[in-house]
Amino acid sequence: MTGQLIVFLSLLTFVILLHVLAEKIRVSYPVLLVLAGLVIWLIPGMPVIEMNPDVVFFIFLPPLLYAAAWQTAWKEFWKWKRSILLLAFGLVIFTSTVVAYISVHTMPGFTLALGFLLGGIISPPDAVAATSVMQSLKVPRRLSTILEGESLINDASSLIIYRFAIAAITTGTFSFSQATGQFVVVSIMGIIIGLVVAHVLYVIHRFLPTSPSVDTALTLISPYICYLAAEYFHYSGVLSVVTAGLFLSWRADEIFDYRTRIQAINVWDALIFILNGVVFILIGLQLPQIIRDLDGFTLPEAILLGIGFSVLVIVIRMLWMFPGAYLPRILSKRIRNTETSPHWKVVVLAGWSGMRGVVSLAAALSLPLSLANGDPFPFRSMILFITFCVILMTLVVQGLTLPLLIRLFKIPDLDRLEEEEQKLRIQLSYKAIEHIESNYAQEDATRDALHHIKTKYEKRIDHINKRMLTADLTGHSEAVFHEFNRIQVQMINFERKEIKQFRRNNEFSDEILRKIEYELDLEEATVRKI
Repeated sequence: MTGQLIVFLSLLTFVILLHVLAEKIRVSYPVLLVLAGLVIWLIPGMPVIEMNPDVVFFIFLPPLLYAAAWQTAWKEFWKWKRSILLLAFGLVIFTSTVVAYISVHTMPGFTLALGFLLGGIISPPDAVAATSVMQSLKVPRRLSTILEGESLINDASSLIIYRFAIAAITTGTFSFSQATGQFVVVSIMGIIIGLVVAHVLYVIHRFLPTSPSVDTALTLISPYICYLAAEYFHYSGVLSVVTAGLFLSWRADEIFDYRTRIQAINVWDALIFILNGVVFILIGLQLPQIIRDLDGFTLPEAILLGIGFSVLVIVIRMLWMFPGAYLPRILSKRIRNTETSPHWKVVVLAGWSGMRGVVSLAAALSLPLSLANGDPFPFRSMILFITFCVILMTLVVQGLTLPLLIRLFKIPDLDRLEEEEQKLRIQLSYKAIEHIESNYAQEDATRDALHHIKTKYEKRIDHINKRMLTADLTGHSEAVFHEFNRIQVQMINFERKEIKQFRRNNEFSDEILRKIEYELDLEEATVRKI
């Protein structure tokens, strides 16, 4: 056990160094992670580390889904909900169905239930992979919002399909009409339970005397609470987690202070990075055993099937994108009047951004080892192998070519995010100056402190700097120094209130508002430490 732990920690260190390399060569780090899994397989003498599949599912999926929900901007999500739901439910169900029937005809002995299981595993794209590719490139906000929203909801929809397929395989019975009805019930009840748990967590965060460490720790166990609460009643724990994450994310400014937000963001970034790395290490360590037992298939046959299903899911997505983008506009006058027509280049990018990732891999690793009667789970190794191939193919092929495609298309910045951000900063600065002039007495230490604070906002207006400018208080009395800090904190809180008003009025994108809020958190942390 000690030897396995040393090997595992060494491999995790290797994954961390890979992330540094990815930053250096400007490659999406999920691409290097999947290649790392392949390299681990090729290293002779690597130990085989097996985990209970239920433990894998429970440990990895709730926090991954919860983190994705926290990163989703609710306003933009709701604005493009039709496009998101068409992809998250329509495309997932379509992909799962096509994969199911193709697999039955290409893999002898493969049942329809196993086909839907495979389809549910490999159908959901991973937004982390797509957004990590796009973060240094200019892409329309509409595209990034739809991809993030799709990934959040399609994880839930695909895992529900996964759940029903597992039940059908283990029990040996499957009714499409019954499954459809249960799908609706477990989804709705999962959402309701998620909302109930989220309100309880909201009350704890908002009204109990918690500290930043307690609040951060509570966010770490929240996805597990939501998941277990729903699964206890046999409803969708996945949708419960997603719903709670969206609800609490929207109210983060109400329930957390600046210290908690800064701490929680950093802790969660590290946690998600480690979870991604661990999942790919696990598949790398299990690949030798998987390849030794390919359920009657030879390695060349398995590779050919893996490539075939990889091409299949890519083609299905590309075929879905154009009807999904333009057919609703043709059929609905309301959509034509309320939504701008997406450029064909954006539709192509959305189709080519369907890289599979850690959620598919975690779901595959969570497959039971045996059925209820003790028989080995059918085709488990082949499903794991095909899943890894699909992730490898989509991440490497699409992940490495997507930046080239974005540069080739040269899509204009229709969102004008830089202009919108500058406009927001200028409005906040003018409102802050007006607030100072209307609410503070111009005398003694306060007068000198106010002079420096007003100068800061005036310089921000003039230069529209991305970083806060620090007033020079050298030579002033200690009273002026402390008064400056006191008023500065008050002005930061004033700016936060203005941002809340902007959010309620839908005047600026949530992405920009969150960016400014995080800057205010950092500024308050700096001021209070002085």
